Amino acid sequence: MIRLIMLLITFLLLSPSLTLALDSSWLEDLEQAKIIAQQNNKHIFIDFSGSDWCHWCVKMEKEILNTPEFRQFAAENLVLVSVDFPKRKKQSAQQKQRNEELARKYAVRGFPSVAILDSEGELVTMTGYRSGGATNYVEYLKQLLDQ
Repeated sequence: MIRLIMLLITFLLLSPSLTLALDSSWLEDLEQAKIIAQQNNKHIFIDFSGSDWCHWCVKMEKEILNTPEFRQFAAENLVLVSVDFPKRKKQSAQQKQRNEELARKYAVRGFPSVAILDSEGELVTMTGYRSGGATNYVEYLKQLLDQ
Protein backbone atom coordinates (compact mmCIF):
# COMPACT_ATOMS: atom_id res chain seq x y z
CA MET A 1 0.00 0.00 0.00
CA ILE A 2 2.78 2.43 0.92
CA ARG A 3 4.56 1.53 -2.30
CA LEU A 4 1.41 2.38 -4.29
CA ILE A 5 1.07 5.74 -2.53
CA MET A 6 4.73 6.55 -3.22
CA LEU A 7 4.28 5.60 -6.87
CA LEU A 8 1.22 7.84 -7.14
CA ILE A 9 3.05 10.77 -5.54
CA THR A 10 6.00 10.29 -7.90
CA PHE A 11 3.67 10.22 -10.91
CA LEU A 12 1.93 13.41 -9.84
CA LEU A 13 5.20 15.25 -9.24
CA LEU A 14 6.69 14.18 -12.56
CA SER A 15 3.60 14.69 -14.70
CA PRO A 16 4.20 17.89 -16.72
CA SER A 17 0.53 18.71 -17.13
CA LEU A 18 -0.12 18.51 -13.40
CA THR A 19 3.01 20.13 -12.06
CA LEU A 20 1.98 23.71 -12.82
CA ALA A 21 -1.38 23.22 -11.15
CA LEU A 22 0.32 21.76 -8.07
CA ASP A 23 2.92 24.53 -7.83
CA SER A 24 1.68 26.99 -5.24
CA SER A 25 3.93 29.77 -6.56
CA TRP A 26 1.51 30.30 -9.48
CA LEU A 27 -1.41 32.60 -8.73
CA GLU A 28 -4.69 32.84 -10.63
CA ASP A 29 -5.61 36.33 -9.39
CA LEU A 30 -3.89 39.26 -11.11
CA GLU A 31 -4.94 41.74 -8.42
CA GLN A 32 -3.24 39.63 -5.76
CA ALA A 33 -0.17 39.38 -8.01
CA LYS A 34 -0.04 43.18 -8.36
CA ILE A 35 0.02 43.61 -4.58
CA ILE A 36 2.83 41.08 -4.21
CA ALA A 37 4.77 42.60 -7.13
CA GLN A 38 4.56 46.09 -5.64
CA GLN A 39 5.60 44.88 -2.18
CA ASN A 40 8.59 42.99 -3.59
CA ASN A 41 9.48 45.18 -6.58
CA LYS A 42 9.06 42.28 -9.02
CA HIS A 43 7.67 41.97 -12.51
CA ILE A 44 4.51 39.98 -13.19
CA PHE A 45 4.67 37.04 -15.61
CA ILE A 46 1.21 36.09 -16.91
CA ASP A 47 1.09 32.75 -18.70
CA PHE A 48 -1.97 32.46 -20.95
CA SER A 49 -2.28 28.74 -21.61
CA GLY A 50 -4.49 25.94 -22.79
CA SER A 51 -2.85 23.57 -20.34
CA ASP A 52 -4.72 20.39 -21.23
CA TRP A 53 -4.99 20.71 -25.01
CA CYS A 54 -2.40 23.13 -26.42
CA HIS A 55 0.74 21.34 -27.67
CA TRP A 56 2.97 24.43 -27.46
CA CYS A 57 1.68 25.26 -23.96
CA VAL A 58 2.58 21.79 -22.70
CA LYS A 59 5.96 22.07 -24.45
CA MET A 60 6.64 25.45 -22.81
CA GLU A 61 5.62 24.12 -19.42
CA LYS A 62 7.88 21.07 -19.75
CA GLU A 63 10.91 22.73 -21.38
CA ILE A 64 10.86 26.05 -19.54
CA LEU A 65 8.36 26.70 -16.76
CA ASN A 66 8.97 23.51 -14.79
CA THR A 67 12.76 23.69 -14.83
CA PRO A 68 15.05 24.64 -11.95
CA GLU A 69 16.57 27.47 -14.03
CA PHE A 70 13.23 29.16 -14.66
CA ARG A 71 11.94 28.55 -11.14
CA GLN A 72 15.06 30.10 -9.61
CA PHE A 73 14.86 33.16 -11.85
CA ALA A 74 11.13 33.49 -11.19
CA ALA A 75 11.54 33.22 -7.42
CA GLU A 76 13.96 36.14 -7.48
CA ASN A 77 12.33 38.34 -10.13
CA LEU A 78 8.75 37.45 -10.97
CA VAL A 79 5.28 37.02 -9.59
CA LEU A 80 3.75 34.18 -11.62
CA VAL A 81 0.14 34.22 -12.81
CA SER A 82 -1.55 31.37 -14.63
CA VAL A 83 -4.46 32.28 -16.90
CA ASP A 84 -5.66 28.93 -18.15
CA PHE A 85 -8.21 28.04 -20.81
CA PRO A 86 -8.58 24.27 -20.36
CA LYS A 87 -11.00 22.07 -22.26
CA ARG A 88 -11.20 19.18 -19.77
CA LYS A 89 -10.20 20.68 -16.42
CA LYS A 90 -13.04 22.25 -14.42
CA GLN A 91 -13.01 25.96 -13.64
CA SER A 92 -15.50 28.12 -11.82
CA ALA A 93 -17.62 30.47 -13.93
CA GLN A 94 -15.98 33.37 -12.11
CA GLN A 95 -12.47 32.15 -13.00
CA LYS A 96 -13.45 31.62 -16.64
CA GLN A 97 -14.84 35.14 -16.80
CA ARG A 98 -11.72 36.67 -15.20
CA ASN A 99 -9.49 34.75 -17.62
CA GLU A 100 -11.52 35.86 -20.65
CA GLU A 101 -11.36 39.48 -19.48
CA LEU A 102 -7.58 39.28 -19.11
CA ALA A 103 -7.20 37.68 -22.53
CA ARG A 104 -9.22 40.54 -24.06
CA LYS A 105 -7.28 43.19 -22.11
CA TYR A 106 -3.94 41.87 -23.35
CA ALA A 107 -5.23 41.03 -26.86
CA VAL A 108 -4.24 37.36 -26.61
CA ARG A 109 -4.67 35.75 -30.02
CA GLY A 110 -3.01 32.39 -29.45
CA PHE A 111 -1.48 30.11 -26.87
CA PRO A 112 0.86 30.17 -25.16
CA SER A 113 1.06 33.93 -24.73
CA VAL A 114 2.96 35.68 -21.98
CA ALA A 115 2.34 39.19 -20.72
CA ILE A 116 5.16 40.79 -18.74
CA LEU A 117 4.02 43.60 -16.45
CA ASP A 118 6.11 45.90 -14.31
CA SER A 119 5.69 46.05 -10.54
CA GLU A 120 2.93 48.64 -10.96
CA GLY A 121 0.96 46.34 -13.27
CA GLU A 122 1.75 48.19 -16.52
CA LEU A 123 2.42 46.12 -19.63
CA VAL A 124 6.11 45.87 -20.51
CA THR A 125 5.78 43.43 -23.43
CA MET A 126 4.00 40.41 -24.82
CA THR A 127 5.86 37.26 -25.75
CA GLY A 128 5.35 33.50 -25.78
CA TYR A 129 7.13 30.21 -26.30
CA ARG A 130 10.71 30.36 -27.57
CA SER A 131 12.75 27.32 -28.47
CA GLY A 132 16.11 26.71 -26.86
CA GLY A 133 15.15 25.63 -23.36
CA ALA A 134 15.02 27.29 -19.99
CA THR A 135 18.51 28.80 -19.93
CA ASN A 136 17.91 30.66 -23.20
CA TYR A 137 14.43 31.70 -22.06
CA VAL A 138 15.76 33.13 -18.80
CA GLU A 139 18.42 35.08 -20.72
CA TYR A 140 15.69 36.38 -23.02
CA LEU A 141 13.60 37.46 -20.01
CA LYS A 142 16.61 39.21 -18.50
CA GLN A 143 16.96 41.24 -21.71
CA LEU A 144 13.26 42.11 -21.63
CA LEU A 145 13.53 43.19 -18.00
CA ASP A 146 16.82 45.06 -18.60
CA GLN A 147 18.80 43.00 -16.10
